[in-house]
Amino acid sequence: MAIWQRMRNVFGCDELSKNRDIWRMLMAEFVGPLFLVLIGCASCVEGWNDQYSPHIVQVALSFGVTIATMAQALGHVSGGHFNPAVTVACLVTGKISIVKSIFYIVAQCLGAICGAALLQALTPTDFHNTLGVTEIHKALTPTQGFGVEFFSTFTLVLVVFGVCDSNRKDVKGSAPLAIGLCIATAILATGNYTGGSLNPARSLGPAVISNKWSYHWVYWAGPIIGGVVAALLYQKVFKARSAEEESELESYQYQAANSKESEIIADRTTTI
Repeated sequence: MAIWQRMRNVFGCDELSKNRDIWRMLMAEFVGPLFLVLIGCASCVEGWNDQYSPHIVQVALSFGVTIATMAQALGHVSGGHFNPAVTVACLVTGKISIVKSIFYIVAQCLGAICGAALLQALTPTDFHNTLGVTEIHKALTPTQGFGVEFFSTFTLVLVVFGVCDSNRKDVKGSAPLAIGLCIATAILATGNYTGGSLNPARSLGPAVISNKWSYHWVYWAGPIIGGVVAALLYQKVFKARSAEEESELESYQYQAANSKESEIIADRTTTI
């Protein structure tokens, strides 16, 4: 019976029936990507005049600041994932149940698609071919594109887990700001390579509305695998110790020091 209940907890079978906040959480995970795509991809639209072309700094700040403000506004509701790669990373480290993670990812993808649809509705028809679709640079191979998305999302998830580690007492700044700056920096570095996605939902929304799917798998495989590797690395190597673990470590070190001192005294006594 205990094993069955444990399995139900892992899968999250009671999420929809017992978690009264689940619908608020799903709405937050819908709204976050919606505005991320609507505002972020709006900065990518070209064609306003013959000389106009979006600058990469403009695009990086649009995405970075949007995710920071959305996380600040809605993070208390759902945790502010807004990204399937972050949700899968939380799933493999036991921070979220299977059922909840599936609903989160569905909400994120629907939000991103709605954001792209709104952007298309608000943008002149002549500009609809530049709605922020992420594409690999023609000089890159798909494998290189995968690597770029892998390492950029690896960095993002490592930052997310680091600044959101509840056992850390040294974090004084804003976690959403740190995450937003990480995204902005990654886009500055990788925007010319792959468009700097770091988020499968962010790439899915414009792809659905524009019907452009060139190497779309790169924007799912790279971020999700990179995020999982970063999450496992942080949990196994870098995670801050809890107060109980610190106490146990100090006790062990104290006992080890006393044992060593006793051995030294015993050796001296034997010598005498």
